[in-house]
Order: sequence, then structure tokens, then C-alpha cells
Amino acid sequence: MAGEAVDSIEMLRRLVAFDTTSRHSNLALIDYVQAYLASHNVDSTLVPNAEKTKANLYASIGPDVEGGIVLSGHTDVVPVDGQAWDSDPWTLTEKNEALYGRGTCDMKAFSAVALALLPEFQRARMKVPVHLALSYDEEIGCLGAHSLVERLMGDVKRPHAVIVGEPTMMGVVNAQNWGGGLVTTFTGVEAHSSMTHLGVSAIHFAGEFIHFLNALQDELAARPGDTDMVPGHTTINIGVIRGGTAGNILARECVMNWGYRTLPGHDFMEVQRRAEAYLAETLLPAMRRRHPDADIHTRRRSFVPGIKPEENREAEVLALQWTGGNRTYAAPYGTEAGIFRAAGIPTVICGPGDIAQAHQPNEFILKSQVTACENFMRRLMAWGARQA
Repeated sequence: MAGEAVDSIEMLRRLVAFDTTSRHSNLALIDYVQAYLASHNVDSTLVPNAEKTKANLYASIGPDVEGGIVLSGHTDVVPVDGQAWDSDPWTLTEKNEALYGRGTCDMKAFSAVALALLPEFQRARMKVPVHLALSYDEEIGCLGAHSLVERLMGDVKRPHAVIVGEPTMMGVVNAQNWGGGLVTTFTGVEAHSSMTHLGVSAIHFAGEFIHFLNALQDELAARPGDTDMVPGHTTINIGVIRGGTAGNILARECVMNWGYRTLPGHDFMEVQRRAEAYLAETLLPAMRRRHPDADIHTRRRSFVPGIKPEENREAEVLALQWTGGNRTYAAPYGTEAGIFRAAGIPTVICGPGDIAQAHQPNEFILKSQVTACENFMRRLMAWGARQA
């Protein structure tokens, strides 16, 4: 594979072929990327997880100076389980100017373009570097990005800006919601379903908590928004509930995986604070009045910092130049942008594909979006070559 020239679509085909669903390892893809970079004489660094089953990767192209640009992408994808695909999700399929496959849109195309254009980056004689940053487990709470950002920012000279290549149809997103993921476990006391006075149903009280969260969501939705976010209010979602053993037994345990997304500039701890107060002050005493062994425990599963427009002007100006756009947007979903921003680097989100296709069966990206991303990268190269 020495010095192999690969176009963007072929690189995307190769990346899609790796099943990097978050529950699996991403090491096969990372090994491929590391070998590809090495074939072009680009060294890379791995930042593995504690179990050594997954890894982040970063690499620098160009001089070892300040003022570079970070191109950030995640390698993991969401499951295809239960989805009705018309083609193999792990085989890139072209039809009517669209490219189908899991991860085409979210978000392997951005990384594929950056990798395919590596020889052009090397020939561009940029005066500042481009740093490629690939992470693991973004889809389950941006878990890998924290260690990636810490190592990257500790090893390279201060970058000028970060571009997170999530699908925005190559629009520039400079505002993103804060996101919190939590797991609340209700512990009840088992009893026969005809003898409810002897036990505590964890599911019944989890239902009370769901009712509280629904009411809180209605309250938050009624508040005026102050961004062009859609929807223009903080949102709450209960994603997974597990509990109970049989229809005639009071459930001993019920586990709720839930989360919230808070508008930029709003109190990002309000939902969690109010939820925990309700659990501690209302539900837990009610459960323990029925039985002293009942309990409720909440732990934070993930936290994704948001970004605000005023923090990212430098990145915004550059990204608008490279896209040719004349306005910015806000995104209600979470990305790794907030983690880079928390490290003090201006960060925006800008990548090929439509977020509406993400996580869907028959996920696709238009070939025109791949071309638009290539044009973006080439304008970045030209900018880098002009720097003093």
C-alpha cells in the first residue's frame, strides 16, 4: 500500500466496510488508517481505552508550528439491528448519485475525504499543520474524545481552530446544545402481585418519574427560546427502560437510561438538578414508606458540553470562507465540538451529508456532498499555504 492514491469514494467504501458499531471494537479501522498514513510517511499516535479494545488516533500533516487546523471525526456508527435495509449496510452501494451504507453520512465521509486528500495536503506546502483526529464511542456519549483531546492538545502546538465534520450539508454550525446522559436505577422489594402491600414495585415508581420528566419537558417547552435551534427549547428523552421478571411479581428493579439537551447559554444542570431533587425528596421517601429497603440511585453516563457562537468566531470565519457560505446555523444534537471548545480552541461543526439521514435504514450521502467537502478541504489547503 506504499503511497497508494485513493479517491474519496473509494476511501469511503473502505471505511464503511469496517463494522464499527459502538458495541464493537474499532481497531481494525484504526489499524488500516494508521497503515495508510504510514505509507505516506505520516506518523500517528493511538490513544486507547482502558481495556485496549478501542483507540483514538491523531496525526499531523505539515510543520510543527502553532495555528494549525484540527479535522475531527468519529469512527463509530450506530447499530443496524431491526432496520430494513435494501442493501448490505457494510458495502458502499451507489444509486442515483447517492452512496448508501452505514456511516456514509454519520460520519465516515468527512474522514474519508481528509484521508483521500492526504497527498494533496502534503503537496500544498502549508505553512501550518492539519491535525487529523479520529475518535471512538461518540455515538454513546462522546466517550473517547475526552482522552483524545487531552493528548492531542498536550502534544501539538496550539491549533487555530477545530472543524468537527458531522453532517451539516457543509453549512457552518456555531451553536450546539449541551447534553447529559444519565442512568437511574429504582430498587424495589419483590412480592406476589396480589400482595402489593408487602413490597414495592420499582416499575411503578419509575413510571412516576417518567410522569415528572414529561411535565418538566412541557414546562421547558413553554419557555421562550433565544436561538435558531430546532426545537427551540431544552429536550428530555427516556431512551431505554429495563425492569421486572414476571407479570405476577412486583418488580425488584427498573433501570432507566435517559438524558436531556439544553440550549446554549441556558442552565445546563437544571434538568439533572430538578430530577435528582424530585427523586430524593418525593419518590424515595414514598418508596421507603412502603419498605425501608427500597432505593434510588442515579449516575451520570455521559456529558457533552455545548458551544456558543461568541466563543467560536475565529473558526466560524474560516469555515465560512472555505464553504463559501454566508450564514451560520445551530444544532440541537450533540457532537465532540464542545469537548474541543472546553480545551480553549475555537470550534465549529461542518461536514458533508444531511443529519436527517443519520441513524436511518438506507443511510446515504449524496456524491455532490462529497465533492463539496473536497472543495472545502482544498480551500483550507490554499489558506494554509498563504499563512506567514
